[in-house]
Amino acid sequence: MKNTFRQIIRSPKFMIGFCLILLMIISVFIYPLIVPGSPLEMIGLGTFFPPGTYVSVYDSVNSNSRYVLKLSDAAQKRVGSKLPAEDREVMKLWLMAYGLPEEEIDLEDSEALLQLWKNSYDPELRFDNMTSAARKHVQRTVIKIDQLMEDSDIIIAEETDAGLSQTGAIGGNEYINVSQIANVRVLPLGTDNFGRDVMKEMIAALGNSLFIGLLAGAIATALGLTLGLLAGYLGGWADDIIMFVTNLFTVIPSFVLLILITYSIAQSQRGSVTVAVVIGVTSWVWTTRSVRAQVVSLRNRDHVNLSKLSGHSLFRILALDILPYIASYVIMAFILQISSGILAEAQLSMLGLGPKTTTVPTLGLMMNWAMVYTAHLNGAWWAYFPIVVLIACVSFSLNLMNTGLDQVFNPQLRE
Repeated sequence: MKNTFRQIIRSPKFMIGFCLILLMIISVFIYPLIVPGSPLEMIGLGTFFPPGTYVSVYDSVNSNSRYVLKLSDAAQKRVGSKLPAEDREVMKLWLMAYGLPEEEIDLEDSEALLQLWKNSYDPELRFDNMTSAARKHVQRTVIKIDQLMEDSDIIIAEETDAGLSQTGAIGGNEYINVSQIANVRVLPLGTDNFGRDVMKEMIAALGNSLFIGLLAGAIATALGLTLGLLAGYLGGWADDIIMFVTNLFTVIPSFVLLILITYSIAQSQRGSVTVAVVIGVTSWVWTTRSVRAQVVSLRNRDHVNLSKLSGHSLFRILALDILPYIASYVIMAFILQISSGILAEAQLSMLGLGPKTTTVPTLGLMMNWAMVYTAHLNGAWWAYFPIVVLIACVSFSLNLMNTGLDQVFNPQLRE
């Protein structure tokens, strides 16, 4: 036993997969302590806020601590961030008409583009190869650049009985220390279609999906192990009946059966436990067939026959004389069943047949929400891409653990 444990610990594939899964489980417990609150809390009055650090504008304006910094490229960055792509294209068109080669015009480098514009632009020049619409667009762009480059302060005023009264001003070179702002919220993955923190929701969904996979895997493995042990050891009519039911379930695709069962359950009654039970009840077939094949090769061993002659009970023979010899295979089957349960839940939720949406989030439900609210069409990659990566990481980690165990327990694959 100790030697086997040492081999498992020394297996790089198993340890990599195990550490990844352990890191995910730790994050499920630690992250809610750092960012408390409900994962389904709607904090954004809008949809698909991009990732970043959000600072209260009200607290920033009314802050008493302001710092003046002389940054040489501040004005250029300010202009660059407010020049859309169509304005840059018009600037490029004018500069090319002016005679500059296209390869010298870099639309991504705002500072260089503004410098080129400053050195080349002449409002008196007119080019015949530019349409009137383009010339008017150039004029609007020039006005926008001039306004952005102005060093005028932003006036802060309050309404009084006599009208608006100036109470302060904000200069272009004044800065606020974020650590001194009362209300700052970091959204590493922005918000989803409901205005909820995607990172917080994803961590909670990971825990729920792992729970569903663990429960479904335990049910499927328990059913498959019990039926496989009985069919392989008893043989005869018991084997025929069990294998008839197993073959019947084999003929019907398990996912189709899973869809039919979950569809017949009302959404209000489809909780995480219910979905996990349904997945487990429909996923035991291949475990049963595999365990039966293993037990058939073991039931006529000398130590099993000796146990029969000693009058030991059926449960004792199965638990002490047969199960230890297939324990490694059962553990690997259990790991694969967990992975299959998580993927099955994701597939069901993508079809709208997952757990009820008002109670707990799952990785599949988050994918469903992103698909229904067209996050991929809105460019909101943070609402679905991290979920896809996380599902892939969970499945990859579990399969890596299974491969590592297979190399340890299978002499033909042992390195």
